[in-house]
Amino acid sequence: MKHVRVTSRLVALVVVVLVGAGACAFDPQSGGSGGGGAAPAGAAEQATGASDTPGPDQRGRSTPAATATATTTKPTPAPTSKPTRSATPKPTPSTGTSTVAGCPQGQHQREVETYLARLGGFGAVTVDGRQSAADCAAIKKFQKRYGIRPVEGRAGPTTFDVAQRLATTDPARCKAGTGTTFCVDLTRQTVWAVRGGKVIMPPTVTRTGMSGYRTPAGTFTVNFRNPKEWSDPYEVWLPYWQHFTQGMGFHETTTYLHEKSIGSHGCVNLLHADAVRMWELGKVGTRVVLIGRRPGT
Repeated sequence: MKHVRVTSRLVALVVVVLVGAGACAFDPQSGGSGGGGAAPAGAAEQATGASDTPGPDQRGRSTPAATATATTTKPTPAPTSKPTRSATPKPTPSTGTSTVAGCPQGQHQREVETYLARLGGFGAVTVDGRQSAADCAAIKKFQKRYGIRPVEGRAGPTTFDVAQRLATTDPARCKAGTGTTFCVDLTRQTVWAVRGGKVIMPPTVTRTGMSGYRTPAGTFTVNFRNPKEWSDPYEVWLPYWQHFTQGMGFHETTTYLHEKSIGSHGCVNLLHADAVRMWELGKVGTRVVLIGRRPGT
């Protein structure tokens, strides 16, 4: 009987070892890797997000189902390729933009040279349609002054547009009074200041009301000023605010001024330096004259 009991206990132990594996999952990654043993059930789902696709550290490893005897194959030597002559690189098609002294030449080179020569104050330029180191420096200075990005000396569409608007603005069209007058050319989107018939701030760029929010032409007066006004309807700060009519006024822009697809809600947007300068020149009672009409409004 004692022999039978011992035998029964041995059989039961074998059954527990073989059947009791249902509480654990065999770790297929432990073969020869030093891990060994069993991993808690569900560990693979936690690591892989329950995905059926093996992760980077699982690919190429055997699974319990893949227990077929591996066959040894001899490595096939890689075929030796004969050396070939390197192909002659084909020339890259020209984009039509040459680079001089680090400055690319834009498609409006001659026009920008012409307008910068007319405006003056940006350095010597040669009106010949060809980029030079001097032209490059002048265009960069112009771009930096009027907030054109990037400042790379290239006579592109924005640089051409701004230069043309400034060079064709006629300050005499503004019927200024004897005191200080802020003048706005809505058609060219430029603004300047006059005092006693003399231009005390030359024309600079602006952006006025967009479609549906047209800035009206006419003569008005600055009737309220605040160095930092808060706009309730649009929830934005309006630095160097000078109001002149119907909730409209001069202020520093909060967006890229040269983005023409947008505009203000009737205000006269300014670059930082220009907003500061007009704040210094203006006061309550300053005359405001707006002429023309912004295209598209």
